[in-house]
Amino acid sequence: QVQLVESGGGLVQPGGSLKLTCVATRFTSAYYAIGWFRETPEKGREGLACISRSTGTTYYADSVKGRFAISRDNAKNTVQTVYLQMNNLKPEDTAVYYCATERGPDSLANECIATMNDDGLDTWGKGTLVTVSA
Repeated sequence: QVQLVESGGGLVQPGGSLKLTCVATRFTSAYYAIGWFRETPEKGREGLACISRSTGTTYYADSVKGRFAISRDNAKNTVQTVYLQMNNLKPEDTAVYYCATERGPDSLANECIATMNDDGLDTWGKGTLVTVSA
């Protein structure tokens, strides 16, 4: 079973930047993508970005397009590190941020954000808190 560990959260001022890291272990070809989503009590879960395991194609929610960027290192065996670079942060970006994945065919990667918003992906980490405040 894949395991995901997020890190990099913290307190940042409005307009600042932060880079989150997700380390996925036992991330095999059975999984089609890794995504980032965030949660707040007020807004619930919001899918932000995904990156396809097989092609590296990236997908973004409209709300973060142009401000957030998902990327990855070359996988080492079954360890995959994925990043979420967040720029021009706003107070409304305050949330707990999670990385997530699930098993399935590669063709599902382009539905990754919608899946995160609807049912959620099958596996996610413990999350990392991002607070944007002056």
